[in-house]
Amino acid sequence: MSPVITVFFAELLFVLAAAEDEPASCQILGSPEFPLLSKEGDVMIGGIFSIHSKITQPPLSFTAKPTRLTCSSVNLREFRFAQTMIFAIEEINQSDFLLPNVSVGYRVYDNCGSTLSSMRAVMALMNGDEQTAGKTCFGKSAVHAIIGESESSSTIVLSRTTGPFKIPVISHSATCECLSSRKAFPSFFRTIASDLYQSRALAQLVKHFGWTWVGAVNSDSDYGNNGMAIFLTAAREEGVCVEYTEKFHRAEPEKLMKVVEVIRKSTAQVIVGFLAHVEMNNLLEQLSLHNITGRQFIGVEAWITADSLVTPTSFSVLGGSLGFAVQKANISGLDDFLIKGFWERDCQENSGGTMAETVPCKENQKLIELKDDDDDDVAELRYSSNIYKAIYAVAYSLHSILKCNYNGGCDKTVNVNPWQVVNSLKHVNFTIKNGDQVWFDRTGAAVARYEVVNWQRESDGSVLFKPVGYYDASLPSGQRFALRTEDIMWPGGNKELPVSVCSESCHPGTRKVLQKGKPVCCYDCVPCAEGEISNTTDANGCSKCPEEYWSNQNRDACILKDIEFLSFPEVMSKILVFFTLFGVVLTLLVATLFLINKDTPLVKANNSELSFLLLFSLTLCFLCSLTFIGRPSAWSCMLRHTAFGITFVLCISCILGKTIVVLMAFKATLPGSNMMKWFGPAQQRLSVLAFTLIQVLICILWLTIKPPLPFKNIKHYKEKIILECALGSPVGFWAVLGYIGLLALLCFVLAFLARKLPDNFNEAKFITFSMLIFCAVWITFIPAYVSSPGKFTVAVEIFAILASSYGILFCIFAPKCFIIVLKPELNTKKHLMGKG
Repeated sequence: MSPVITVFFAELLFVLAAAEDEPASCQILGSPEFPLLSKEGDVMIGGIFSIHSKITQPPLSFTAKPTRLTCSSVNLREFRFAQTMIFAIEEINQSDFLLPNVSVGYRVYDNCGSTLSSMRAVMALMNGDEQTAGKTCFGKSAVHAIIGESESSSTIVLSRTTGPFKIPVISHSATCECLSSRKAFPSFFRTIASDLYQSRALAQLVKHFGWTWVGAVNSDSDYGNNGMAIFLTAAREEGVCVEYTEKFHRAEPEKLMKVVEVIRKSTAQVIVGFLAHVEMNNLLEQLSLHNITGRQFIGVEAWITADSLVTPTSFSVLGGSLGFAVQKANISGLDDFLIKGFWERDCQENSGGTMAETVPCKENQKLIELKDDDDDDVAELRYSSNIYKAIYAVAYSLHSILKCNYNGGCDKTVNVNPWQVVNSLKHVNFTIKNGDQVWFDRTGAAVARYEVVNWQRESDGSVLFKPVGYYDASLPSGQRFALRTEDIMWPGGNKELPVSVCSESCHPGTRKVLQKGKPVCCYDCVPCAEGEISNTTDANGCSKCPEEYWSNQNRDACILKDIEFLSFPEVMSKILVFFTLFGVVLTLLVATLFLINKDTPLVKANNSELSFLLLFSLTLCFLCSLTFIGRPSAWSCMLRHTAFGITFVLCISCILGKTIVVLMAFKATLPGSNMMKWFGPAQQRLSVLAFTLIQVLICILWLTIKPPLPFKNIKHYKEKIILECALGSPVGFWAVLGYIGLLALLCFVLAFLARKLPDNFNEAKFITFSMLIFCAVWITFIPAYVSSPGKFTVAVEIFAILASSYGILFCIFAPKCFIIVLKPELNTKKHLMGKG
């Protein structure tokens, strides 16, 4: 149990014991609580401020009534709040248009930063300071509204206490989102925005600068815990990770030391401090003592513009801090009232529970010493303007209830109840003299407007809270947040933006892979796989390129795949073209040689007509290989396969005809044989034509049903496209090839049977060798054709055409050319008949 609660119960026990002997009456139990500052009026406004910030607890013996708490350490900031309240009330009392004939009084209490003192003050504001109220206790509240308090936790206690009595409470700086509940706090209002907006704006501010790895420290209070909870939720939505979340209370030094140690060991360079003014001061002292500097602090309105934090050593810790501050207001006359009006007039001091006689404040040397310290603080009139607005909001509410007008004044006969003020406050909408509009939303709060301020050092060494942007929740979502980054000074006086990330950003071309057991902001950068890209920073995954595209070397863009086909400029194509043309030239030379020697026995004996037709078909076979080179098109695809099929059938048909002629010629030499008349020149021509027409019909059917067409093969290679001729109908292709193979096999069998016929120059031997080479080439071609990738498939097919053509040319015609050119003496009929 805390010492404060112990004191409370000790006093309660003492009062209850004393009350047993008292007669039944409605009276205050214990001594009354007197205000620090007061003035009577027709309507009364109460105020509770922490004018002193420290308390000394009395000794507890439980044998006598505890003495009063001793307050010390004047908080000039809170005292200025009380003076601002008095200034606004005096201004209203002198006004001719607002509550013209009604005087406004006030009662200002000092809670000394203690919840127990706050409860005393609340009870005094609700009950008054009369000792006895008679036999009945149906009196009304001593004030019509209460201004306060500065901290959310104390304000929650205040609002919960006054809530059942419907006494309006208007706070100038209690920002906890928990106070937005109209069910829990139906009579609470505030001239400051809820932390809901500030906490979300903090997450947006952190995200704006790319800080994805931050630390978070908050006060262990309603203000700090609620604000931090909202920030953490917003940070997750913004993709910001929090390395640590620590909290401490001003009365827990051991927890504060733990927080300092966590900050010292952390890697996050940015710290979000959702701290009340007192906790921030405690943390600052310890950070300065342990020389923990260079961290980027992100602050809240509670401390970011607090002059009391500015010390000779504090700038090394908080220099460069960024945060949201309540907008500064310029209220004419307030400066003079707070400084000259206070220090040059008489004031009262509360001593021993009774009002002391009036003495000049100048005679009090301690206050005079504080005067210079307060001069600079007056320049930051942020919360003071909120108090000014709160007083005027109450005045406008009373003005409406009392039915005031400019001519007849106010109706003083109206009995004003606090609940009427609550209802009237919900509808106030006015503009104060500096132009600010005042109204309350459905939660009783003001619209969220903040300045973004930056701790900077001026040339004279003083600290300046420089505005570098704003946040306005009343604007559209895309226009609420604005920053002038170039005006910001970062920790250490740097102009370069500090970096606070768990992992460096993943460049385009890579993707994030989370590190096991760590937050989502801690990751490794892994290059995208082939065919995948990422074109943004910190991509969570890589996207596949479209089918006809491939990733570039950096994996950050899709580029068109290289299209591969056997083109004429390639070295391999040039070699194949060379052998093609060389084969054509050789064939033409052989044809020329045969034409020159057409009347010689050797040429005549070998069926010159079929020989010339064979040489013609071989020329076409060589030339058809050229149709396989170059970019495939619809016409070239249809031409290459049909030309290949028809020319080779024509070639083999001629060879088959020559083989049959050899067999028929041998049969014709037998006695009584009449075979040659059945296979004369006419029959030879018809057989060649018939065999070729069959292949033509097969090709026509192939082209009609499903012809070969250009095809982009994207499956064989991932990084390139093979432009090839699709077979169309595989049946058509294999029918063409099979028909050629059938004729070649038939020709080989017949030539093999005729190889040993008794002639000196038996052409069947050479036909056997040529068909053997032909069949070997094409049998080898089939597996090579199927397994060869890309353009090499076409090259293999051209090689098979050339090899088989050269095989036929050399096997059949080379021996004849050898005799014609080099052994002309053998080119005689006698030698050919084997009679030489």
